[in-house]
Amino acid sequence: MGKIKVIVVDDSMLYREVLAKGLSADMDIEVVAKAVDPFDARDKIIQFRPDVMTLDVQMPKMNGIEFLRRLMPQYPLPVIVISSISEAVFDAVTVGAVDFVAKPDIQSPKGVENFINELIIKVKMAVYAKPAQLKSTGGSTPRLNNHGLPDSSKIIAIGASTGGTEAIYNILKQLPPNMPGIVIVQHIPPVFSRMYAERLNGSTAFQVKEARTGDTISPGEVLIAPGNEHMKIKRYSDGFRVKCYEGEKVSGHCPSIDELFSSVAQEAGANSVGVILTGMGFDGAKGLLAMRKQGARTIGQDAETSVVYGMPKVAYNIGAVEKQVALQNVPQVICSMLGYGK
Repeated sequence: MGKIKVIVVDDSMLYREVLAKGLSADMDIEVVAKAVDPFDARDKIIQFRPDVMTLDVQMPKMNGIEFLRRLMPQYPLPVIVISSISEAVFDAVTVGAVDFVAKPDIQSPKGVENFINELIIKVKMAVYAKPAQLKSTGGSTPRLNNHGLPDSSKIIAIGASTGGTEAIYNILKQLPPNMPGIVIVQHIPPVFSRMYAERLNGSTAFQVKEARTGDTISPGEVLIAPGNEHMKIKRYSDGFRVKCYEGEKVSGHCPSIDELFSSVAQEAGANSVGVILTGMGFDGAKGLLAMRKQGARTIGQDAETSVVYGMPKVAYNIGAVEKQVALQNVPQVICSMLGYGK
């Protein structure tokens, strides 16, 4: 393919120029247009037909979230939201954005450089995304029932990347609250991981929190890996606990799904279920294979419902996935694998 055509939408002239210059420095990206507000952006999207849009959330005339809500039904192109640290990014993902990055301090050259490098990576991933798949499965989906007693001897491990925040929400809202403890690695920037955990805590039947070393993995509870730390599990006499720690990237990421899944294979083995969801790259595939070899039940999201069918595809191709299913069917399959009926 040719260069990735990008439109930059930001009401700040300074940020528009920083973004355009930074993205254009990459040989695979061409900034074809810059827009000052959603109305300007709409006209330029029609004119230039970009492959990817970067979008500021806070803008005059119409905020980025409302713009996405109106734009996506007509022009479902991959959008990366750029925002100060706030929950607005998750609202943007809910209405169709494929990913998000935190706005840097423009006075920090190193911060801007890191931001541009991260944005370039996300633009290159976004071009493969299917934004229409991001829509929530809706509030009418009934929650499954678990007639068994809470089981602290078992564990559910979930890994996701691009498109994962909504996918995880759609799974959790269907699962019964007395499920075995759940540990999750979602590729997400630091600070946003805590916000995401708090959001899930308020919108699902589970107790959800950002993980800290020493936290127990208990039925009805969900632990989310911090955005800049790996997370592993360890078995103790009284059950499972997590360890969170800084470290080099593994399989291209920190936190790494492979790190989590490998520890689950070692510590929980056949008493675990592993789920790999939408995302670019290969993180989690080897770890899921290790889990399956140790007797764990394993699930991979299918191509049709994945925003980016990357990680689940690699996992499936190497034999790590026992069952490949559509996102809306993942909760039922988890329950079935654990021996729970409807």
